[in-house]
Amino acid sequence: MVVQQHRRRGGTFAVAAAVLGVMATSGCSGGGGAVADDGRGGGHTDEVLRAADVLAGAGSSKARTSMEMATGGTRVTIRGEGGYDFERRMGQLTVVLPQDPAGADQHRPITELLTPGALYMKNRGAGVPADKWVRVDTTTLEDGNLVTGGATDPLAAAELLRSARGVTFVGEETLAGRTVRHYRGITDIARAAQVAEPHARASLAAAAKGFATDTVPFDAYLDDEGRLRKVRHRFSFTNGGGTVAVTSTTLLYDFGTPVSVRLPDHEDIYAGRIRA
Repeated sequence: MVVQQHRRRGGTFAVAAAVLGVMATSGCSGGGGAVADDGRGGGHTDEVLRAADVLAGAGSSKARTSMEMATGGTRVTIRGEGGYDFERRMGQLTVVLPQDPAGADQHRPITELLTPGALYMKNRGAGVPADKWVRVDTTTLEDGNLVTGGATDPLAAAELLRSARGVTFVGEETLAGRTVRHYRGITDIARAAQVAEPHARASLAAAAKGFATDTVPFDAYLDDEGRLRKVRHRFSFTNGGGTVAVTSTTLLYDFGTPVSVRLPDHEDIYAGRIRA
């Protein structure tokens, strides 16, 4: 079953596309940076490189996400909340779009199911019946679903860290009552696609072709067990001749909390064309 979508090289996708429509009518600004010092090996770098493996052994957790998109003096944020099963590589988020400043009806929260190679969305809008799911093959998306769903898949966010370099230790901080180590560095999407676990390679390889640059600054926060508690990536892509800066933040907590993800039945997946 094929879902038809409106796509263009270097453009925006799915949930993110809806947000860019909002961004044309409200304003703010922002930016970010990164510090590097120790190249490709040893100490701080090795701990960050292992983050994805440690998560895979952690079982599951609750998750909160935020995706801030900024362009031309305008900034909006998409927020999500749910859980992720790192053993099954599946998660579920409820994603909330920002209020439309023009006064249009607010979009209902979107339910998203995250799986290797596929994103399922319910309450997608754009002509999709409310009781139907949209299935998107993330290996065909120009961002590999790092931006498409309005939230970066938590495991994909960790897989990106497998190509971390220039890692510095910023210091210890308190996050949700836990002491964490804050690291800062850069990663490379194309390199991450080569060294990631098999389930993430195709999507990351697609992402390497869709962003304005492969280089992605990050901040990672790890607890005493090496578990990734928070990670922030700063992406950049082109849209209609302009550059969109995207800051994606994932917060992981309550490790061990059971996470149940049930994929929709075949007949519940929308087969029609989605309005652009």
